[in-house]
Amino acid sequence: MITGTGIDLIETDRVAEKIARDIGFLEYVFSPNEIAYCESKANKAEHYAARFAAKEALLKALGTGFPGGLTLNEIEVTSDDSGKPYINFMGSSKDVIESIGIGKIHLTLSHLKDIACAMIIIEK
Repeated sequence: MITGTGIDLIETDRVAEKIARDIGFLEYVFSPNEIAYCESKANKAEHYAARFAAKEALLKALGTGFPGGLTLNEIEVTSDDSGKPYINFMGSSKDVIESIGIGKIHLTLSHLKDIACAMIIIEK
């Protein structure tokens, strides 16, 4: 049963500016694995933006706003061996998600030079 959906769009330039301007932004929002992945790409801002959009879409799909205990850098967007994106929860964020009783989270990402998009569907 679908219990939540969320979608988010973001301009890649906004993310690039935030990364360049705000010291600590990367570490606050992204896990070390996400940072390593995005830094290995030629168009880093597109990949960071897609992951940021995924986190925003997740919060919308939860329908709770930003529940206590969730930390952005503990919500990690990663991919399986075939390249399919998924969300890995770590630390206190994993505990919060488990307490909510989330079953499965479906994630899709898309990005272009100027814009990134993510969509989440949550099942129980």
